[in-house]
Amino acid sequence: MTPLRQRVLDELRRRNYSESTTEVYVRAIASYALHFRRSPADLGADDVLTFQLHLRDVAKVSWSTYNVYTAALRFLYAVVLGKTGVVVEIPYARRPRRVPIVLSQNETVRLIEAADKIRDRALIMVAYAAGLRVSEVVHLRVDDIDSERMIIHVRQGKGNKDRLVPLSPALLDVLRRWWRTFKPATWLFPGEDGERPLHPVTVRNIVRDAAKRAKIKKRVTPHTLRHTYATHLLETGTDVRTVQALLGHARLSSTMHYNHVVRQLVTASKSPLDLLS
Repeated sequence: MTPLRQRVLDELRRRNYSESTTEVYVRAIASYALHFRRSPADLGADDVLTFQLHLRDVAKVSWSTYNVYTAALRFLYAVVLGKTGVVVEIPYARRPRRVPIVLSQNETVRLIEAADKIRDRALIMVAYAAGLRVSEVVHLRVDDIDSERMIIHVRQGKGNKDRLVPLSPALLDVLRRWWRTFKPATWLFPGEDGERPLHPVTVRNIVRDAAKRAKIKKRVTPHTLRHTYATHLLETGTDVRTVQALLGHARLSSTMHYNHVVRQLVTASKSPLDLLS
């Protein structure tokens, strides 16, 4: 391990960045160094610009990935290298604001029923019924399921924040059947070795395959289930502030984005075509 890589790790740990963020930042900085085959300590603002254009025009990464790389490089120069002047010249990209993909209630039922294993069904139901991010799903522990109080403890979610979400009785029934089948000890959804949690890629594959079997034409990912959870809550009249707390959103504006896909709000508006005589 190079001294610079160790310094990056040390500074991330000092600030209590999550394990997943640490992994992503280190990988992004390593990609930056590999692109130029030089130490980032010897690179400057012009090199960052060249790398950002490479990410956009050649690698064609998503805007969210682009901004993760940008955040990693800003951290590198501001915190690790102490070159705050460079940071000013590392802008984030303005991401296009798209309406999230949301499943109907019928599609949600079909997706759950298409899961042919009890573990896969439990995974999909947890993601939807609790509105969890995929990283939160795989890091659930057995003792995070509090059947006495009927809540789920979501520990160290985005921003290293804990929160509580309601535990559905229907979900509890499936989780109990899953536990009786496999008897996981620590992680609710352990990986193959039993010592580490299931990898997020495995969850994405499970959701994708179930959507294919359910003949759902939309692109369905674990995050689609989180979008669907939020939208369905708003459609049933749940207060937006409550939805914000359940999702673990730091800003209300993030939650308000789901108002764009609330069916009642959309269908309540008349098309001007209908007003033509």
